[in-house]
Amino acid sequence: MEIINRCVINDRTISGLPIKIVYVPQDIANLDYERDLGMPGKYPFTRGIRETMYRGRLWTMRQFSGFGTAKDTNKRYKFLLAHGETGLSVAFDFPTLYGRDSDDPLSRGEVGKCGVAVSSLADMETLFEDIPLDKVSTSMTINGPAAVIWAFYIVTAEKQGVKSHLLRGTIQNDILKEYIAQKSWLFPPQPSMRIITDIMAFAAKEVPKWNTISISGYHIREAGSTAVQELAFTLKDGFTYVEEGIKAGLDVDTFAPRLSFFFNSHLDFFEEIAKFRAARRIWAREMRNTYKAQKEESWLMRFHTQTAGCSLTAQQPENNIVRTAYEALAAVLGGTQSLHTNSMDETWALPTEKAVLIALRTQQILAYETGVANVIDPLGGSYYIEALTNKLEEEAYKYFKKIDELGGMIKAIEMGYPQREIANAAYEYQKAIEEKRRILVGVNDFIIPDEVLEIPILKIDPRVEEEQCRRLRELRRKRDNNKVQKTLKELKKVAQSKENIMYPILDCARAYATLGEICGVLKEVFGVYKEPVMF
Repeated sequence: MEIINRCVINDRTISGLPIKIVYVPQDIANLDYERDLGMPGKYPFTRGIRETMYRGRLWTMRQFSGFGTAKDTNKRYKFLLAHGETGLSVAFDFPTLYGRDSDDPLSRGEVGKCGVAVSSLADMETLFEDIPLDKVSTSMTINGPAAVIWAFYIVTAEKQGVKSHLLRGTIQNDILKEYIAQKSWLFPPQPSMRIITDIMAFAAKEVPKWNTISISGYHIREAGSTAVQELAFTLKDGFTYVEEGIKAGLDVDTFAPRLSFFFNSHLDFFEEIAKFRAARRIWAREMRNTYKAQKEESWLMRFHTQTAGCSLTAQQPENNIVRTAYEALAAVLGGTQSLHTNSMDETWALPTEKAVLIALRTQQILAYETGVANVIDPLGGSYYIEALTNKLEEEAYKYFKKIDELGGMIKAIEMGYPQREIANAAYEYQKAIEEKRRILVGVNDFIIPDEVLEIPILKIDPRVEEEQCRRLRELRRKRDNNKVQKTLKELKKVAQSKENIMYPILDCARAYATLGEICGVLKEVFGVYKEPVMF
């Protein structure tokens, strides 16, 4: 029998920042409490955005849900709400993410597979059937076709008798990170930015409680970035949206309070906590000093966190419950406002009911049993945490400088700069695992020979696609097609002008025009983005 007692200590964080064996007061000798930390709820918000933080209100527990048909997912929502989930999150399938109807030839084989299929207002009505939209907040992971999916949601609320000013939630709508990482774009960057500023202006007037963008570092991290890169590229994307809003003639204080963020919580426990603290401080400083936002609400960085899907392993999948618990703890110690914990089976498929319930229970145990919610920023003042927060901030500003030298974030993306930085970081991380400089339990060490998978896996019935296509055919037969054509024609006219595009999209939704039909009109006007060759 081999006795395993290896000592593999990393002297660098996953971002490559050097780690000393012990930290002392001299490591934070220049720290000024009022300037760099302040009290929770006070500028620069390093210690949290609310004076009472979790004593006043716990984070929202929001599990990422969506599979099969709208009816299947509606059933899962009701299951999660019945077991204590406090906010909904919609995961869409690939055809929906790309603005295609389920019966588009390019959708074949993907309908309902990695999320729910939503091709029209009718699907959205089914998705939220018997769920009062004035009582829940809903986060939707949608980017290229965000304006259309959001319109479906607003009209669904109208049909429930819920006024738009009561709606709470978030559309991800972060197109810059799509060009960098996730790659589900529709239009080129400039028209995409015009749609986003139209959404900001529309929301400020009509849906004031809605978060118009969830500026996402999550996908940047899942693509292989380091924590430093996630921090830098996400914040730079955020600043770009602010600049575009100002350029479009909007008052920064009308839209900045509704910008939110979405971060990843990875395995490097202390680096993740420091990342969240540095992010709040940088955002507050730049919003106040560079973009001259006057309202304190515009300086606040509110963020949702998801534990790192890319840290989970197909081997020994039960270990993923433990990884997720540590990552969730880092997110809470970092002061997140909303949290999604991954399920142990997500490297294999969408989660089963049992797996997602364990993931939700992980959050509930953290919130109600461990005592971590009692004290705000309990690691504040730690020599290591403060030194690491300062270091992450310093490294993020180095990236800001480089991106500015390249002409700004859109130019940098078009040149492939962040994409190449992320690819290099992913390569280095993988090499460290293959060379056993980083241990992944069950993957490169502590392996179970001839391991057999012993957990159930959710399988999507292939009849889902057939059924979804049948419903679409029925929708097109029953609706007023003259009305549909009229609203699509009006949409094209507005898209070619400088008027706000949200109003005609809402009319298209009310007429039951489909996602593919609406996006098709917009593609005619705006064109389709093709990624330049970068590698």
